[in-house]
Amino acid sequence: MTDNLQLTSLVDACHWIGAKGWAPATGGNMSVRQDDTWCWLSESGKDKGSLTPDDFLQVEIATNRAPSGRKPSAETGLHTLVYRLFPTANAVLHVHTVNATVLSRLVKEPELHLSGFEMQKSLSGQTNHLDTVPIAVFDNDQDIDALASRIADYARQRPLNYGFLLRGHGLTCWGRDVAEARRHLEGLEFLFECEMRLRQLERV
Repeated sequence: MTDNLQLTSLVDACHWIGAKGWAPATGGNMSVRQDDTWCWLSESGKDKGSLTPDDFLQVEIATNRAPSGRKPSAETGLHTLVYRLFPTANAVLHVHTVNATVLSRLVKEPELHLSGFEMQKSLSGQTNHLDTVPIAVFDNDQDIDALASRIADYARQRPLNYGFLLRGHGLTCWGRDVAEARRHLEGLEFLFECEMRLRQLERV
């Protein structure tokens, strides 16, 4: 369930993301759930660092339909998929950070495994740095419906927590509210940077 406060929080998060350079060239998209039927999703082609509440469109979760007739983000189907798969997810953030984009190409397996980093505890439910945290990695696809279908198939077989990577594209993550989604984004981005640097040093 989302109220005006959550949309305001999402706008603040978008400005923070924009200031970090994590959604360059109008890339990325963000949303909050309104209720079981609707979500609010950023309009396509807008700079994420200067969004206002008026730049979010109401989208039907079951159909991806935007009654306003305005154009929602190209990845609308990934946001609505998260809301359908995870009833507790109330905010979704999709960014194009350098670390997420490059690391997603380095990982050839279907999952990136993170272990040994204290900041793993920034992810909800993680209490030990020795645990292995799997982050699913999917091949990018311009056919969002086909991509969403592959992600849904994965989620039926294995846990899909916090977020996932798209190869050469970026990170999509979520949370029970904007604050948790933002924490997951910042925590995962830190972990990805650590993993990137570790792999670079191991090759020296």
